[in-house]
Amino acid sequence: MNLSKEWEGFLKEEFEKDYFKDLIKFVDEEYRTQTVFPPVDEIFSAFDFCDLDNLKVVILGQDPYHGYGQANGLCFSVKDGVKIPPSLRNIFKELNAEFGVEAPLSGDLTHWAKQGVLMINATMTVREKQPGSHQKKGWEMFTDSVIERIAENKKDVVFVLWGAFAQKKTTLIDSNKHYVLESAHPSPFSAHRGFLGNNHFKLINKFLLSKGKGEIKW
Repeated sequence: MNLSKEWEGFLKEEFEKDYFKDLIKFVDEEYRTQTVFPPVDEIFSAFDFCDLDNLKVVILGQDPYHGYGQANGLCFSVKDGVKIPPSLRNIFKELNAEFGVEAPLSGDLTHWAKQGVLMINATMTVREKQPGSHQKKGWEMFTDSVIERIAENKKDVVFVLWGAFAQKKTTLIDSNKHYVLESAHPSPFSAHRGFLGNNHFKLINKFLLSKGKGEIKW
């Protein structure tokens, strides 16, 4: 685990808890004996690319992609050159509707992270072709704590909660201190029930500008 000093200090208490130590033992053993994604050095990429001092937006996913070569440590994002998954295609479709931009050829969203968008999956690792295989091992406790700590210690962060799973996290966030956006998930099963047309990317930028922060170049 090789986080920046800022994130390491911010999450230090969490790393010292017994559940997290047990989680890391489990994860180490899984990487040793199974095919697990994302690559071990990319598990914490969401934190590596998003500077804590510049944190503007938190987008929460559920589980990393479980197909070979897809996951890169940022929720909804895939490695450069990988076929764009259906949920991400719908995200790009919504961006096109809001800003008139053509869908990019790459599904790598690292450029969002570098602008202050933290994109974390509630469960940060997964076995190949076994969705949900690392759920209830401790990751959810860790990522809930990340959300809580951000909500407590930062101000005017946009929390983007797409789908029923993410929306359960509203209890961790003080909506008087932060801006919470909710809609259906961008998955093909639900995108037409409120994700497409939610205008979230424009709403995020409008809020950031109102707080004197730079908007995100989606």
